[in-house]
Amino acid sequence: MDGLPPPKPIMLKERSSMLFLQYGELDVIDGSFVLVDKTGVRTHIPVGSIACILLEPGIRVTHAAIKLAAYVGCLLIWVGEAGVRLYAAGQPGGARADRLLYQARLALDDAARLKVVRKMYEIRFGEKPPDRRSIEQLRGIEGARVRAMYQLLAKKYGITWKQRNYDVEDWEGGDVANKCLSAATACLYGLCEAAILAAGYAPAIGFIHTGKPQSFVYDLADIFKFETVVPIAFKTAAQGGTAELERKVRLGCRDSFRETKLLEKLIPAIEEILAAGELPKPEPHEEAVPVAIPNEESIGDAGHRS
Repeated sequence: MDGLPPPKPIMLKERSSMLFLQYGELDVIDGSFVLVDKTGVRTHIPVGSIACILLEPGIRVTHAAIKLAAYVGCLLIWVGEAGVRLYAAGQPGGARADRLLYQARLALDDAARLKVVRKMYEIRFGEKPPDRRSIEQLRGIEGARVRAMYQLLAKKYGITWKQRNYDVEDWEGGDVANKCLSAATACLYGLCEAAILAAGYAPAIGFIHTGKPQSFVYDLADIFKFETVVPIAFKTAAQGGTAELERKVRLGCRDSFRETKLLEKLIPAIEEILAAGELPKPEPHEEAVPVAIPNEESIGDAGHRS
C-alpha cells in the first residue's frame, strides 16, 4: 500500500454495520482482505465498507490485516464467544485531541455533565427528566424505568424474565433470554464504539457510566438499545430452541441496524448529546489530523441531493 494515494474512507453512515468472524486467519492476500480457514479456503471481506469487525475466539490476525483495517477506517474489536465479552479494540484513526479535551471538560464540569445526562434521558425516554435531580437520582429513575421496559417487552414476546443477570465465566449456564440479550448488546456496543472513534471522541470518557474502558459506549448504546436490540433478543428467545441462538441474534441485529439506519443516527446523536453541556467547542489545532471517517460536504444547498 506504500506509495498509493491517500485513502478516501466510505462515510460511516454508508457502511454495513458489523461482521462477526470466528476460526481462521485474517490476512491481506493479493491486495484483498481475506479470512483463510484451516483448509486454505479464502473468504474475501469488503473491509472498507464495514463499520466494525468483531473477532471471536479462534481468529488470528496478521500485521498486514491490521494495517489495512486502520488504513480504510474499519474498527476491529476482540470479543469473547458470541460477543459476551469485549476485550480490546483498535482505533480507526484515533481520537482527536481537540474533541477529546472537549469531551473531558464536559465530563469534569459537574454542571455540564448533568446537562449532558439530562439530554441523554430526554432522547432515550422522549421526555425531559424531573427538575432539580442529581445524576445519582436520575440514574435511579432510569433504572426503574428500564426494569419496567424489560418486563413489558418480555410480556409482549411471551417469555419469562426475572432480571438482567448472567455470569461472564459461565456463558452456557445463563438462561436463554439473558444469553440472547448479551449477544445483541455486544453487536450494539461494537457499532457505537466505531461511531465514537470515527467521530474523534474517547470511548472511556462517559457521563452516566464511568470508570470503564467503554463507559461512553454504554452511555450511547443505552439510548438506542430498546428500539433496536432488546426486541430482537426477546423475539429470538421466544422462538425456543438453543441451536445457533447467537447467530440468529446477530443476523437480526444486522437487519435491524439496516432498517433503522442506525449508523446515520449515531454521530449526530453524539454531537447533540455533548452540545447539551453548553460549553464552547475548542477550535482544532492547526496540526490536528482530520476525523477518521469524515462526512463529505454537499455541493448544493440543503435541498440538493448530491
